[in-house]
Amino acid sequence: MKNSDRNNHSGSVNEFVLLGFPGSWEIQIFLFSLFSVTYILTLIGNMSIICAVSLDQRLHTPMYILLANFSFLEIWYVTSTVPNMLANFLSDNKIISFTGCFLQFYFFFSMGTTETFFLSAMAYDRYLAICHPLYYSTLMTLQKCLRMAACCWVCGFLCYLLPVYLISQLPFCNRNAIDHFICDPGPLIGLSCAPAPITEITCAVFNSVLIFSTFLFITSSYTLVLKAVLKVPSAEGRHKAFSTCGSHLAVVSLFYGSIMVMYVSPTSGNPAGIQKIVTLFYSVLTPLFNPLIYSLRNKEMKKALKKVLRSLKFDQYM
Repeated sequence: MKNSDRNNHSGSVNEFVLLGFPGSWEIQIFLFSLFSVTYILTLIGNMSIICAVSLDQRLHTPMYILLANFSFLEIWYVTSTVPNMLANFLSDNKIISFTGCFLQFYFFFSMGTTETFFLSAMAYDRYLAICHPLYYSTLMTLQKCLRMAACCWVCGFLCYLLPVYLISQLPFCNRNAIDHFICDPGPLIGLSCAPAPITEITCAVFNSVLIFSTFLFITSSYTLVLKAVLKVPSAEGRHKAFSTCGSHLAVVSLFYGSIMVMYVSPTSGNPAGIQKIVTLFYSVLTPLFNPLIYSLRNKEMKKALKKVLRSLKFDQYM
């Protein structure tokens, strides 16, 4: 759509104001510092996992290749929103352009959708490894793993095109203040100066189908895994399987617990403060926790990270 056509369609709104977190200048500086540290730690944690998987030949297996893809996704997931949020803490106007708002909307939710697919792929991989160990090497080759990862990326970025397009076509007359720190579908639909029941229902159905279908697939996979683990005669084998699956389930619980609160219905009527807190949890804190969960509960990953650190120290002394 050309800019002039969009102006006619959307009234005088060419930009939005992300109100973010209210407070004095001191509070804004404190929040800027807090989330800057969180963002840097998130980048370091996820990059460490990518480096460990890349440099350690023992980790060139489907499980860790999917994990490395997941960490790469998390880096861009937080980068789609956090830098803009940090800039707004130090800004007086907190303005984002119409195009910039919907680009952020598209990339943030496309990567969130891709995350649900990767969590499903990781659950399927653990199901094959534990429930069908004799056939695992045949069923999950590196080539099949890479194709599955590529499918997650492509499908994730295709799925959210329709909701973004529908919401971008709504008339945004003279109201442009979004009481949030990101361009979220609920507040955007709420700004429309005309009722949009079809768009609202379409987004609600889309989110519900996406969230519940992937969640049911993941929980079904891990239910079968847990049943198989309980039949393992070796206590060490059970502990290893529980440790690996436990870390995956922790990540699933953190991510799905928060998005179910928010996006089963995009205009569910949650107070703005609650929306911001829940969004912070799954968009900023969960990507920070994930590397800790995966590395602290996984012996192979801890060994690989130690190997990377030793190599870095050795390079410094060379």
